[in-house]
Amino acid sequence: MAISAKASDRRIPGRERCVLRYLLDRLAAETPDKIWCKFEDGSSWSYAKMREESIRTAIGLQSLGVRQGEHVLSWLPNGADALRLFFGLNYMGAVYVPMNTAYRGNLLAHVVENSDATLLVAHADLVPRLAEIDRAALERVVSIGGDAPEITGLEAHPQTVLEPAGGALAPLEREIEPWDTQAIVYTSGTTGPSKGVLSSYLHQYSLFGPETKPFITADDRYMINLPLFHMGGTGLTFCMLAHHGSIALVDSFNTERFWPAIRESGTTIVFLLGVMANFVAAQPPAPDDRDHPLRLVGMVPLLDDIKRFAERFGLEVYSLYGMTEISTPIITGMTPEIPGTCGRVRAGVEVRIVDANDCELPDGTVGEFIVRTDRPWAMNHGYYKNPEATAEAWRNGWFHTGDAGRRDADGNYYFVDRLKDSIRRRGENISSLELEIEVSAHPAIREAAVIPVPNEMSEDEVMAVVSPAPGETIDPVDLIEFLRPRVAHFMIPRFIRILDDLPKTPTAKVRKTVLREEGITPDTWDREAEGIRIKRERIGGRSR
Repeated sequence: MAISAKASDRRIPGRERCVLRYLLDRLAAETPDKIWCKFEDGSSWSYAKMREESIRTAIGLQSLGVRQGEHVLSWLPNGADALRLFFGLNYMGAVYVPMNTAYRGNLLAHVVENSDATLLVAHADLVPRLAEIDRAALERVVSIGGDAPEITGLEAHPQTVLEPAGGALAPLEREIEPWDTQAIVYTSGTTGPSKGVLSSYLHQYSLFGPETKPFITADDRYMINLPLFHMGGTGLTFCMLAHHGSIALVDSFNTERFWPAIRESGTTIVFLLGVMANFVAAQPPAPDDRDHPLRLVGMVPLLDDIKRFAERFGLEVYSLYGMTEISTPIITGMTPEIPGTCGRVRAGVEVRIVDANDCELPDGTVGEFIVRTDRPWAMNHGYYKNPEATAEAWRNGWFHTGDAGRRDADGNYYFVDRLKDSIRRRGENISSLELEIEVSAHPAIREAAVIPVPNEMSEDEVMAVVSPAPGETIDPVDLIEFLRPRVAHFMIPRFIRILDDLPKTPTAKVRKTVLREEGITPDTWDREAEGIRIKRERIGGRSR
């Protein structure tokens, strides 16, 4: 007789707690009428309806020949179709492989080839992009939201194939286990070709589940404003299933619609990534700032004056350190008072700050975050078809994040920068994140990205790429004067480039690779060409 995972290892919860099919079956039986998802149009699905849609979609997938363990590409914007495909695939034990809706050209071809998928379910508006690429093993495409043009070599199917009126779901070939691959989630591609992160059911459960986030309750509703091809969308959706809560699924973050959507959907928790929090905080104060159901905001990174934000809107704020590959190893308490912290290490996880040789560094020293957990399968189990990247990331039995950070003597951790985004200027190391925070504090600036550009002699020069706040004009000289008393002299940018909007991924991450590739453009302002030179401050008769 087979021994269950729960019985064989207490660190691994039973299937009914962490595997989507059995978890959904259990919750739909216990609370069939409880609202599971609220959509933007005001409609909703109960737990029973979600299970019904999952089974119906799975029957349709099986009619197309999809089997347990097979990879299926999802190329859809947030909405009911993306949600039921995600759940339908996992319900039948297939692997959900979502793609960024911005993909096209070589990047699209790379992910299609890397996935080994023979079936793609895509929005009709995206399908024409397939005609421009090598489609590798892809054989069939289901078009959602309209008829798509026929593409030579691809078998086309209408949306109705995933909406059968009857039929029976074929039995599983074997039980779905917590360590089975639930999804392949591609990294954002901000630094090069996207890598396919192998994510098990237990990884997604450990990412945001009840043990990781005990402050979430079954009464909470989490607004999913990040795409379902991003771990912040997929992971948080699964998180609320594991918590027996509910979600409000929106197409994307929208500043103007943020508070109306919170109120209309009854959202109690939301995650604000990157500049989202800045956009919310920048809205003019209003009499109804506290008239909403929101009680908790996850925020990465934290705003400078987080207490003011919390008091203004009458809620609590928490932050964390995480990435697609790991499982929220560091998290803060509510509305942390320590500026810039991403929290402390949670139970069941080890984190070290190390040098290039994996030697642990003393408190206060910046090094690389490396992580491991005491639960098997609680983090990624590699990069699909990329053994070199897998071996490099997992060397010495620890996952190497590629992020630079430090720890203070009290055990608080601080994210400093992506290692590849750090800047070295005249012997000094500069955190692009720290400088971006200071540049963004200027009232005329909406957002900023700091990048290195080549120096005529050696090392790097600092460039700030900025976009103006509504109705504002950015004066480079004024920005330089603004920064003089705020940052070290060697951090003050030599180059300033002004754009209406910074290039971003659909998850609101600035595509610094694009900015670095463009480098110093004809419209870039050069401080030294304008005769403005920043010198080291003289202290006690000597330069310091």
